[in-house]
Amino acid sequence: LSPGAKMGCFTFIKVMMILFNLAIFLSGGTLLGVGIWVKVDGESFLDIFGALSSSILQVVNLSYVFIVIGAILLVIGFLGCYGAQKESKCLLMMFFSVVLIIFIAEVAAAVVALVFTGLAETLLTGLVTPLLKENYGLDPSFSHIWNATMSEVHCCGLNNYTDFDDSYFYKTHNGYPGQCCNMSASAYCHLLPSSPAWFLLQGCFKQILKEIKTNAGVAGGVAAGIAALEIAAMAVSMYLYCRLDEK
Repeated sequence: LSPGAKMGCFTFIKVMMILFNLAIFLSGGTLLGVGIWVKVDGESFLDIFGALSSSILQVVNLSYVFIVIGAILLVIGFLGCYGAQKESKCLLMMFFSVVLIIFIAEVAAAVVALVFTGLAETLLTGLVTPLLKENYGLDPSFSHIWNATMSEVHCCGLNNYTDFDDSYFYKTHNGYPGQCCNMSASAYCHLLPSSPAWFLLQGCFKQILKEIKTNAGVAGGVAAGIAALEIAAMAVSMYLYCRLDEK
């Protein structure tokens, strides 16, 4: 290619890099704002958008998920957009490094989820079960999300109803959430040894995992698309980085 053609190609890729990362930056800001909204007023958020059933995002606190993802996207978008605009080798290398770290973390998480499902379940149980014991019945938004999850998926707790043993809710009501009862519409229910059929024995983790496996093709396609975008972003940032040396 002639020097003019090379410069035109460089300029085009630079503009695309800026626009792409500007979109990422704005998306990150939006997610961060939504995360703060969910944290401050989670009930109104769910009232507007409905129960987010059939999703593993219901198992964890949505506000923290949105805030963390939003903050990461803000950093990536800023580094990529500003680095390309200022033609800064340092910022472009930082952008490449952050995306590479995220890509490696995603691959590692996928391997753990596929090969070590039992380990993933153990880790998730270790993180979520204490939150259930401490926050369910105490944090309104957290409780509302879990109530919607248990009602829609027809499950109780992460593993089963025993996740609520010695919990804040159990100590306060001397019973389990009403969603854990098969044939009760009350806000809470008691475990009666003479009538075990009254209790939902399946936990939400296995129910959600079953749905994820059912829709594994869609989930895999989305994951592959995200990975392809990350690889393309790293390739473009390295192209700009190397072309700056030639300039």
